[in-house]
Amino acid sequence: MKKKLSYRDKLIELAYIYDVKEIKDYEKSRKNLTTGQLELILKKNKIIIPKDFKSNFLRDNFIKPASKLKSGFIDFKDNRVKDKNKLIRKAENFKHDTNRRITRTFKDIWNQLGLIGLNFLNIIPKLGKVIYEFFGDLFTDLFHGIYNQQIEPKKAKKIIIVIASIAIITTLTFSGINYFTDDKIVKIETKEEVKKPKVKKEVKKPEVNKEVKKPEVNKEVKKPKVKKDIEPKLEVKRRSVDEVILPNLNLKTETVLNLFKDVEYDLGQVRSKKLVKPIYFTQFPRDLDALQSTQLKKETFIKIVLPLVVAENERILDDRKKLETLSGKKFTTDSEKQWIRQKLLEYKVKKGNLKELLVRMDIIPTSIALAQAAKESGWGTSRFALEGNAIFGQWTWSGQGIAPLDRESNKNHKILKFPILRASVKAYKNNLNTHKSYSKFREKRLKLREKNKKISGLELTETLNNYAQTGTEYTKILNQIIKQNRLTDFEPVSLINSVKKIQLSS
Repeated sequence: MKKKLSYRDKLIELAYIYDVKEIKDYEKSRKNLTTGQLELILKKNKIIIPKDFKSNFLRDNFIKPASKLKSGFIDFKDNRVKDKNKLIRKAENFKHDTNRRITRTFKDIWNQLGLIGLNFLNIIPKLGKVIYEFFGDLFTDLFHGIYNQQIEPKKAKKIIIVIASIAIITTLTFSGINYFTDDKIVKIETKEEVKKPKVKKEVKKPEVNKEVKKPEVNKEVKKPKVKKDIEPKLEVKRRSVDEVILPNLNLKTETVLNLFKDVEYDLGQVRSKKLVKPIYFTQFPRDLDALQSTQLKKETFIKIVLPLVVAENERILDDRKKLETLSGKKFTTDSEKQWIRQKLLEYKVKKGNLKELLVRMDIIPTSIALAQAAKESGWGTSRFALEGNAIFGQWTWSGQGIAPLDRESNKNHKILKFPILRASVKAYKNNLNTHKSYSKFREKRLKLREKNKKISGLELTETLNNYAQTGTEYTKILNQIIKQNRLTDFEPVSLINSVKKIQLSS
């Protein structure tokens, strides 16, 4: 009875039958070849392996069909995903196309209405000319008819008497009306004359106050004096609200608090009305830390930083609206193209990707900006804030900066220095909107925008763990500052649009 050979032994036997030297040499040197290697050598020598040799029943009947089913299922799944992505792209393209079509139709309608209005305005002079010519011809024909008509003497006397009587009656009535109205005017004038001295007395009061305040404040800082002296010569920019631009005067905290009282700047009103006056400080007062009341120190810091943050956010939103309109246009002017190129450089966007530019060109929640400014500058009392207007503690290795006192010897970084506070705010917002460390912050902000949700600071603080070396501890501190000081109340705050510009000379 023959011994049942294995599949490998059959392959070796087949190699001896066809005199495959390579396999023989391996066998002579007692090097064991695997079945796969034997199959490859036989196939290389163009030897067909009979089907009867393939005795691996499990592999042929189960493993191979299962792998085929698996690969088919994966291909089916990939095709379904591709189809789904195609449908999503089609839906997005359809949405954008419909939006563009709607805007174009509205623009076309607006242009047509404008043309209709212009045509109507062009018709008005012609219509007036026709009416003028009609009535002119009518009256000329009427007077010609009266002139050519023969009038009887009796009728002429009657007409003259009627015309004379009408003239007398009208003169009498008008003279009576004028007489009574003159009496009223005289009475009103007398009342005004009586009131005038009272107004003069009320005007004299602030002059006394100015004389009292001058020796106290103006010796140290010229700001209040200039403010009150220049107040009658205000340059009206829009309507009613003061925009105070304060130069580098080394202001004292007492002077700042007096200014806030003069312009009625109160955080309670800002929280209720959601409006803040555009008062832009160029630096913090040097003695802010001398305030004994911690609450007053925090409120003073918020009053100084809040208008700067809100103004920068409104500038970003204006740019965002302009970018949205320009990206929807088919043709843009040279100036518009130059503006887009400038913004691509400002937000460090490569390859002219307008979608990425729109993602980066967005606001930083006011609560986060205030909380980070308070944390990094010690509520406006740190050395970096007072000497370099560095509110947010941004590092630099090449620019002008202030070296930290506790810096390690092997490090050479500095805290970036700024000429004014608003430059620090602008650099901070550009940092969050461009640096790769804050990509998660921008992604989450984009998701909130797409869902039409409010861009809240407490929703985004967890994405700023890369801002400081402490990581998650830093984000916990930010949340604590926002909640304790109710900084979310300032998120919907905007600047008062109508402003009256006051410049204080140094």
